[in-house]
Amino acid sequence: MTTALDPRHTALWTALITPFAADTSLDLNALTGLLREQEAAGAGVLLLGSTGEGANLTLAERKAVLSHACSLNLQVPIMVGVGGLDLASQLEWLAFCETLPVQAYLLVTPIYAKPGAEGQRRWFSALLDAVSKPCMLYNIPSRAGVPLSDIALAGLITHPNCWAVKESGGNAVRFAELKTAFPSIAWYSGDDVLFAEHAKLGAAGLVSVASNVWPQQVAHWVQQGLAGEAIGDLLRTASETLFLAANPIPAKAIMHRQGRIASNELRLPLCAADLASLEPVLAKDSEIIKLT
Repeated sequence: MTTALDPRHTALWTALITPFAADTSLDLNALTGLLREQEAAGAGVLLLGSTGEGANLTLAERKAVLSHACSLNLQVPIMVGVGGLDLASQLEWLAFCETLPVQAYLLVTPIYAKPGAEGQRRWFSALLDAVSKPCMLYNIPSRAGVPLSDIALAGLITHPNCWAVKESGGNAVRFAELKTAFPSIAWYSGDDVLFAEHAKLGAAGLVSVASNVWPQQVAHWVQQGLAGEAIGDLLRTASETLFLAANPIPAKAIMHRQGRIASNELRLPLCAADLASLEPVLAKDSEIIKLT
């Protein structure tokens, strides 16, 4: 594996949206354009996470998205989202992913069931055992309903495929505590709004929603933050506007306005009408354009 494709050397990952046509079918032509933009920015691509509406796609559609991305021979790594509740289905998905040239997996804390420490440890162990690539565990209690257990993590970090954690707990103090408690794995900021704080605490990088909308500028901010330079407040304030409705509703709305995707359609239960106004996002987009 070349350094360019090694997930361990990738500081910025874009949690990519999945573009749809007006009838909500997959728009693979638009997907090609978005992937090439991320490649040009030097950002790794996370496909089929929550930003990519992975849980709202059929298995056939997820296979089509991933197969299409892999066919482009991108010069940046691809990470694949793995989440849900049914272990057998996730293992089936991973078996397919293992047949393709992907470089990493994002393994999400199991949703809805609220498993305890031992349930989490066994769940993640089963997934880690099923693959041959580095895996990033994902702590996202606001979506999963339960945080990644410290006890479970302690039992997983020696697994050869356990590489990193995407921390989206919403608390910079907690990020510092976790990084200190588990220094042997990489800790990525999973929150654009908190990246500046996480970078000061030694984050390995950022898994970003904002880099869908502003790929080159977010890549620049990440480089600055990881180099110990001040990155100002625009990343935080711009990113806040992308969460005025459930992600990725605002991101798709502004990307459609930018002319980069043909439609801002989403899959139910997400709905574009739940964004009350695009004006705050447009204002931040204008600020960022003035910088470039």
